[in-house]
Amino acid sequence: SEDGVTNWQIDKWPTLEASPDYPEEAWGIEDPRITRIDELNRWAVVYTSFSRSGPTVSLALTRDFVSFEKMGSIMPPEDKDAALFPRKFKNRWMLIHRPIGPHFGNMQLGPGAHIWISCSEDLKYWGDHSILINARNGGWWDANKVGLCAQPLETPDGWLILYHGVRRTAAGSLYRLGLALLDRENPMRVLRRSDEWIFGPEERYEREGDVPDVVFPCGWVLDKANGKVRMYYGAADSCICLATASLNDLLEYIKSCPEQPPLTREK
Repeated sequence: SEDGVTNWQIDKWPTLEASPDYPEEAWGIEDPRITRIDELNRWAVVYTSFSRSGPTVSLALTRDFVSFEKMGSIMPPEDKDAALFPRKFKNRWMLIHRPIGPHFGNMQLGPGAHIWISCSEDLKYWGDHSILINARNGGWWDANKVGLCAQPLETPDGWLILYHGVRRTAAGSLYRLGLALLDRENPMRVLRRSDEWIFGPEERYEREGDVPDVVFPCGWVLDKANGKVRMYYGAADSCICLATASLNDLLEYIKSCPEQPPLTREK
């Protein structure tokens, strides 16, 4: 599509597909999040690989989306919902991801699935793992499980983060979206976090489908000409949708939300 909205032309073959050379991809790959890395003159594609061992985070680099340099799995299973920041911080890359299972959790924060952040000097070996955004307890919209949606978006006020929260109901899991704002020079520091969800399943195509009551974005694009953010998302795991918002409106809202105390030590 020339305008990102209409007249889409779909390639006959997949752009990136699972390879038998990578056992962690034996059951397929999904949920790619794409970040432009100017320092490397490449696009980084962080995606989830599936195999008998469970989901894990994998990374591939490309210049043209025709040929890819796969770096393989960069996190142990079970892990997913990952994306890179587009630049280094104190000479280290940073990755947001979401380990799964209570053994990854912090007992003071509860056994839910939390959003973590990790650091690397070479994009292959990662350490300094810290919880970034915890799944809240009780009746919150993002109790039980949270995970990154689109790649981090740099703004003058900090890194804007779009994440999903999952609440279990009698009818099943309900996926909705919220925002967080990270420090521009130290993304391990959460400045603000939305108390309320900002986007959720309302339309019929979002509430009925293969997985009902799910909205799930993996990417957004800022149109600098008009200040609008285009969010591309899956609805009920059945179709691809587009929603738009003013970046100024999103920032005005998140800056009105409560300041966040640190969950872990700052580095």
